[in-house]
Formats: sequence, structure tokens, C-alpha cells
Amino acid sequence: MYSLGLDIGSSSIKIALVDLSGKREATVVRVPETEMTIQSPVIHWAEQDPDEWWHHSIEGINKAIQVAGIQADQIHSIGIAYQMHGLVLIDSEGKPLRPAIIWCDSRAVESGKSIESSLDETIIKKSLYNLPGNFTASKLKWVMDHEAAIFNKVDKIMLPGDYIAFRMSGEVTSTYTGMSEGVFFDFKQHEISREVLAALGINEAVFPKLGGSFGILASTNAAFEKRTGIPTGTPLSYRAGDQPNNAFSLGVLSDGEAAGTGGTSGVIYTVSNTATYDDINRVNTFAHVNHEKGRPSFGTLLCINGTGILYNWLRTQFFNDQHYKDLEILASQVQSDGIIFFPFGNGAERMLGNKVVNAGIKGLDFNRHNKAQILRAGLEGIAFAFVYGIEILDELGVKPQKLKVGNDNLFQSAVFSQTLSDVSGIEIQVYETTGAIGAAKGAALGAGLVTEISTLNKDLKSIRSFYPRNNVFAEETYLHWKKELTNQISIQQ
Repeated sequence: MYSLGLDIGSSSIKIALVDLSGKREATVVRVPETEMTIQSPVIHWAEQDPDEWWHHSIEGINKAIQVAGIQADQIHSIGIAYQMHGLVLIDSEGKPLRPAIIWCDSRAVESGKSIESSLDETIIKKSLYNLPGNFTASKLKWVMDHEAAIFNKVDKIMLPGDYIAFRMSGEVTSTYTGMSEGVFFDFKQHEISREVLAALGINEAVFPKLGGSFGILASTNAAFEKRTGIPTGTPLSYRAGDQPNNAFSLGVLSDGEAAGTGGTSGVIYTVSNTATYDDINRVNTFAHVNHEKGRPSFGTLLCINGTGILYNWLRTQFFNDQHYKDLEILASQVQSDGIIFFPFGNGAERMLGNKVVNAGIKGLDFNRHNKAQILRAGLEGIAFAFVYGIEILDELGVKPQKLKVGNDNLFQSAVFSQTLSDVSGIEIQVYETTGAIGAAKGAALGAGLVTEISTLNKDLKSIRSFYPRNNVFAEETYLHWKKELTNQISIQQ
């Protein structure tokens, strides 16, 4: 008996098959082989075709079944994790009306301010726990104001994972945690916020049917069975945004625990039984996957848009697409030697007040520096951005003492990980898991195929750790980096 998990990212789709007997290691595949394109027809826009996600999901599911050497009818549950904060709009026939506006799109900041001006401050602080910012509600407002002809055709509003579930089932569903990520959710009433609906001037009928992250929200249909062989009626029994799901994948469910990711963007996600509200919206509080009305569980999310995307940019622009393992060797052999790198080149940065700071290099000496040192400075700059975020969490009283991360993306780099540990003073534990595996495990739990997540997490073991060292050079470089960043922000104000 197997559970299937999908992780719908902006770079790729990851698919996992988890053997619920525990006898076989999970099968994980990634499609496509090259990263999916993010379209930016206008500066600061970021869009993707939802049907491209769907095409690669089908391709990846069939590939995973083949690689695992199983029959499709051995799959008994399906879970979906997805890139957060995106907006998918479909018409009455279920067709996307426009490309999805994804998480790193910055166009809707002013639209968010428009929503905020219509909301009572008490509602924001006590019911939403977030300003509308640049989240899904604000992106919806932007479409309403700038693409009225498209909005007038809207039948349903979805998040990226909801669209994939819709294509599998024909049913329009979402979760409480998903709606909280979009800043549509009233935590006090445990429903779509009436105040946000009024501010937008829309009816609740455009929203999906809601449920918890764990539970059978929908079931697969005959069209999906025809394309994959997975039987009609297979439960879609888990759904969560990528960051809550990453935390779940790492076993982060309890008060005081924290998870990190270093993909295209970087995230620190701390779990608490009480909500954290930041007056200037540098961090955000969402419903965690195990949130219930009577038993709240909150995830405080600090996001840095420009992290792994910088590493990939350096790889393609300076190193002819060399493998990351080769880049790690190059970076480990040099010092940055006075170069500092700001990684903020992927849209408005929430932790910097939703400002578009852009990336930048300072201290470059043509007579002394080479591209390997620029690479090293890039990895350090990403680590310093994480440290800057950790200082914000410390200010808000939710600084993690230990960070659990998956063995992928940036945390495979010892240069990055050790620099982050040294300067932040935080231990980093690396586990061999992925978001797709977490989604598969969550689906097994949601479908009742297992009753305790501990049963599925027996294979969750730390494979290495990074412990803080006395690194005076890195600490002094960070202070210089922070001072220059402060100057850069003040220039733009």
C-alpha cells in the first residue's frame, strides 16, 4: 500500500511514493529536468501557467510509478503541497482565465494597502493576524481593479495546490491554512473573513469548500484514472502550502519548534500555540497544518524572496551551469575578501517592509577579486539575509534555538549552512526528507491509513548537523553587510 505526495513548486514538481509498510525507501522524482520558467511580462511581475503544473504533475506521477515498479492501484491516498500565496482564477468550465500570479510577484502591494484602508485595525490584529500585504487577497484585488473583464468571468478563486486537486477530482476545495496564507481567513470565526469579503466587494460563493489539512477533501475522478491508472475514488486527504508542509515533513508540529528552507526563496518557520503579530508586517502568522478551532497551532513565517534564485543565477551567468557540488568546492577554497552581496533580487522583500531593494554587489576590486570570490560572497550574503531575519524573530520573541531543514537546495552547501550557524548562533539539523514525502505521509494520516504520524516518521533521522563556531571574520563581515543594507534601504526611502 502506497501514498502519493506532490510538491508543486515554481521551479519544479516533486513526486514521492511512500511505502506505508515501511519496507521500502520512498521513491522521489522531479520534473521537468530543467527549471520551469517564471514569466515576467512587466517588471516585478511573476506568472506561471497552471496547466504547465498539471502537465508536469501527470508526467511526474507516471514516472514515479514506473521508477518504483508498482501498480497504480497500489496507491491509496494522495497529498498535495504547493507554492504559497499564488492566485489561480477559473471560469465556469474550470479553465484558467489568466496565468497564475505566483508568490514572488510584487505588483499587488498598493492593492493590499487599499484593502487595509477598508479594514478596522482590530480585525487585522485580532482576527487576520496579518496585513493584506502582497498576499493572495491583494493579488485578487489587483485583478479586480486592472483586469475587470477577466474578473467578471471568475467562477472560483484557488491557490496553486487547489487547482491541481481540482484537476484530479473535478471538485473545488481548499483548506483553512490555505485561506490564512491568502489573508482571507478569520481566525476568531474560523471561516472566510466577512470583513475582507466586504473590503473586496465579493461574495463567498467564489471560494472553494474548506476543510482541514488532514482529511478527505475530495476524491479522484475517472479522467485522472485514465491518465495515471490511479483508481477513481482515491482520497485527496492532505493539502498544505510548501512551508507549513516542510515543517510537517521535518516533524515540526509543537510549540517552540522551527523549520527552514533554502530553495528559490528562503524561509524560517516557527510553530507556536499563540499567534505572533508584527506591526510592520515583516513576518506573518498562518494556521499550521494541525490548527483546529479549539486547539490552535500557528506558524510564524519569515520569508526572503531572493536566496536560492541568486545561487542559480550565479551558476548560469558565471559558471556555465556547472553542478552545485563543483560550485561548493570553488566557494570553499576562497574567502570573500571584502565583497558583500545583497541577494534581494526577486521582488518585494517582506522582511524589508515590502520594499524592492534589488540585488547588489559592493566592495568589488577588479585587480584583486575573481568569480569564485563573488560566488563565496553570494552564499555568505544569502546566509546573512537569514541572520537578519532571525534577528527580527528574536525581536518578536520567537527566535528558534535549533533549525530543522531538509537535505536539499541551499542546505546542501556547507559554506552557506556553516556561515548561517556561526553568525546566528543556531544549531542546524539536516534531515533526509522532502516536501513531497511529507505530503505523502500527511495523506496517509488524513485518509486514516495510519493513526500516528510517529509511525511514518521512524525513518526521519538527522544525517548531519552544523554547530555554531567562533567565526570572527564572518561576524564582522555580517555587521558590515548589515550596515550597508541599512544605508541602501534609507537611500530608497
